[in-house]
Amino acid sequence: MYPARTRLSQTLLLFAALLLAGCGKDTGKVSLGWFTLKDLVIRDFADPLIPGVTCHIASVEANLSLADPSNSSIACRQTGPIHAADIERIDRSERGEQVFKQSKSVLFKSLKVRRIFDEKNQTLLYLSYSTKESEGSHKHALSTVALWGTDAYHTGP
Repeated sequence: MYPARTRLSQTLLLFAALLLAGCGKDTGKVSLGWFTLKDLVIRDFADPLIPGVTCHIASVEANLSLADPSNSSIACRQTGPIHAADIERIDRSERGEQVFKQSKSVLFKSLKVRRIFDEKNQTLLYLSYSTKESEGSHKHALSTVALWGTDAYHTGP
């Protein structure tokens, strides 16, 4: 009926799929069913300033979609030594600092992870959340890595 419009739609879908396909190597990928184009994808990353911490993020990715769902989960663990010098290098403010970012849409939606240091409890907090340019999402997840038993742990002032 509208062959030019159909070709344009097919071209746009192919372009979007190519954009979303080259997002990097996955640690794990699980299909959410036979009749869906959604996968649960697991990615890992090492904290750039604390190499003794590795985080794994699981999120839904919808093939042939221009935006993935905002849901995610995160688990961070000590996978190597954590030194006092590592903690001295990080942002110790209440907001912490961004340590990971992944595009979740062609239209400015991102999955981000911030590291926040809880000095009182000697714990690193890793908060994953999604953002949009126009509005944020209430969906988030939190993981912690205690410094107990590491060179970075200290008590008192």
